[in-house]
Amino acid sequence: MDASGRPDRTLLIVLAAVAALVVVALLVVFTRGAPAPIDASTPAGVVQRYTEALLAGDEETARGHLVDGECERLESGPLDDVRVTLLSTTERERSADVDVSIVTTSGGGLLGPSEYREDASFGLVRADSGWQIETAPWQFAICAHVTP
Repeated sequence: MDASGRPDRTLLIVLAAVAALVVVALLVVFTRGAPAPIDASTPAGVVQRYTEALLAGDEETARGHLVDGECERLESGPLDDVRVTLLSTTERERSADVDVSIVTTSGGGLLGPSEYREDASFGLVRADSGWQIETAPWQFAICAHVTP
């Protein structure tokens, strides 16, 4: 406050600028949205749709991306706090490998939540209908024949 009892104008401007920065930061964080979809006809696109389906709890859709055949049901790993990031894709004539980074976040401790990062690979084969997942990291394996 200045000598007349009114708030200092500079302080009000600084506080307004800080508040505006906080609002902009929150808008950026909450409007990022989902990652851009990868072309569904590529190995990486198949893996993206498979992992998105599992993370959403839609096992039926996920199963449609697996190689045809019997599926002896497995319990997939915990997927509540999991992020998957594409690292690279190696595509061959009849097969492909999609390397991903899997980050699992676990509850808050004294210093906040902890994260565990693991690099893993999905193995795909080319079928008449397109790419299908043959092997998956243990966290995402839902059938006995789709294992690392």
